[in-house]
Amino acid sequence: MGFIGIILIIPILLLLAYMNFHLGKRVHAKQSKENKYPDRQGQIQLITSGMELFQSYFEDLKQAQSSIQIQFYIVKNDLLSQTLFTVLEEQAKRGVKIHVLLDWLGSRTVPRKWIKNAQQHGIEFAFCHKPKWLFLFFSLQQRNHRKTTIIDGKISYLGGYNVGMEYIDQDPKLSPWRDYHIRIQGKGVFDLQQEFRLDWKRATGKNIRVKEKNFSHEGELKYQIFPSEGVDLDKKWVQLIQKANHTIVIGTPYFIPPKNLFSELTNALKRGVQLKLLVPNTSDHPIVKEASFWYLRRLLSLGGSVYQFEKGFFHAKIVIIDSQLCSIGTANFDYRSFFLNNEMTCFIYDKTFITHAEDTVEKDIQQSETLSLHDLKQVGWFVRVKEGIGWLVKGLL
Repeated sequence: MGFIGIILIIPILLLLAYMNFHLGKRVHAKQSKENKYPDRQGQIQLITSGMELFQSYFEDLKQAQSSIQIQFYIVKNDLLSQTLFTVLEEQAKRGVKIHVLLDWLGSRTVPRKWIKNAQQHGIEFAFCHKPKWLFLFFSLQQRNHRKTTIIDGKISYLGGYNVGMEYIDQDPKLSPWRDYHIRIQGKGVFDLQQEFRLDWKRATGKNIRVKEKNFSHEGELKYQIFPSEGVDLDKKWVQLIQKANHTIVIGTPYFIPPKNLFSELTNALKRGVQLKLLVPNTSDHPIVKEASFWYLRRLLSLGGSVYQFEKGFFHAKIVIIDSQLCSIGTANFDYRSFFLNNEMTCFIYDKTFITHAEDTVEKDIQQSETLSLHDLKQVGWFVRVKEGIGWLVKGLL
């Protein structure tokens, strides 16, 4: 095939990929079913340090008596990940039933010898979201972005941390890594366990039996588990933002909101709601930072406040509305989380917890630079090019 032939075939391939993506997305939306869970009461601890998180996490894993279910988007081939596998193997020897479910693409570097050794210890292991030939390009974009762990059906972990050395501040570029994770106790753990069971069934075709535990004292904190599979999460946020009266605080590593959601944010600013947006200055992606600039200019022009976190990489996913609602989970504020990924969000309605979360975000804002409209109008041509590319492919970001 000559040069002209290659030039002619590229547009055809792009068109086929475009059609495959949108057809796959449409079919997925029709087939997807929303799982609704009730408000629960329990206890939730906010953890914002990787070292603190994994110290608590490994200790809880070592105390497991009957079962462990683990789901991560990313598990790396490094010392921290190896430690996780070692702890699980030790627990499997004690008779604890263990299931590990990892995203096929996100955890592709996990050594096969680790997996084989874990299986020899009786650990059930599977990869989810493998490519499907019918809608290959679309399925390659769909990721299981959830990061949940359920221990004995009584304790669960949920949030932004994956498993790798960068998450405990061992990456020269991205350290310190700033993220939010929560440790949950109460009947909401059963809801997370139900979602794990569904994900495991889809990945393996096998069922896991789960039984709701009785809690002698659940705790007073009110919360709700909200799973999403690339459908309806944007609509949920539109409804919540429409009800905002005073303040909206958003912390996210990637800010590329879909049209309907961005429209509600601008409407909120126009009716006098104060908006604070916390994003990273350092980026872990070549385009997503610049792809957000169009949105940031609009928010700034309407009186919103934008802060760029300076002390490391900000990866937390948090939204607080009117000091009455706080969400923490795995979903970023971008097209990928709203329309492609499997995500998990916890809506928290407890005043004490929300006050603590607000204080935490405010401390991070104090370690940030205020971004001005003037700053974004003065960016150079290279940034403008990246911004344009980001706008063209925002549906994949």
